[in-house]
Amino acid sequence: MAGIKIGRMTLGVCATNCYFLYREGADRVVFIDPADRGADLYEGLKRKGFSVEAILLTHGHFDHIGGSDQLRQLSGAKLCAPADERAVCSDPSANLSAQFGHRTVIEPDEWLTDGQTIALADIPLEVIATPGHTEGSACYYVREAGILIAGDTLFAGSVGRTDFPTGSMSRLVRSVKEKLFVLPDDTRVYPGHGESTTIGEEKRYNPYCQ
Repeated sequence: MAGIKIGRMTLGVCATNCYFLYREGADRVVFIDPADRGADLYEGLKRKGFSVEAILLTHGHFDHIGGSDQLRQLSGAKLCAPADERAVCSDPSANLSAQFGHRTVIEPDEWLTDGQTIALADIPLEVIATPGHTEGSACYYVREAGILIAGDTLFAGSVGRTDFPTGSMSRLVRSVKEKLFVLPDDTRVYPGHGESTTIGEEKRYNPYCQ
């Protein structure tokens, strides 16, 4: 079976990392966290010869969902989000879009639960609930490729903010230690902002999780 590849597009006012996963040689992708300008994302992928099979959200903040509806409409892909993120997705104050002048409400096609494995674009992804940055934040683990899409839960040398609605630092640190640090040390972590890191690196040096 062909290997799994990951691509990144960084855009939006918060320089959000948008990722797409695909099998080498295949034309279907899973797109994660369309931050903004869904039409631009769609056209960019189309120019690369890709079609979007599914869209996943790590959480409901405006800078991770802004392009979701447009990308869904243009691609026909289903939109999936963590089940415990319903309140944030449906509330412009909680998802911070109201504060930035563009009230956004997202209604996913499918709600995902902790421990669920979903197969999209021939790629199995494990849903890992990691509450803390928001109530329903989740990460997606591609065991076969040693890839973790971490959203705003874990960064290189840092963790996500918890001073927004439904955030909790104690829950976030517990999520990282109990749900992410049990993964293999060589797991490559792709965060919602900034550069990638590894689980081993963060276990050793991340000052928030010692």
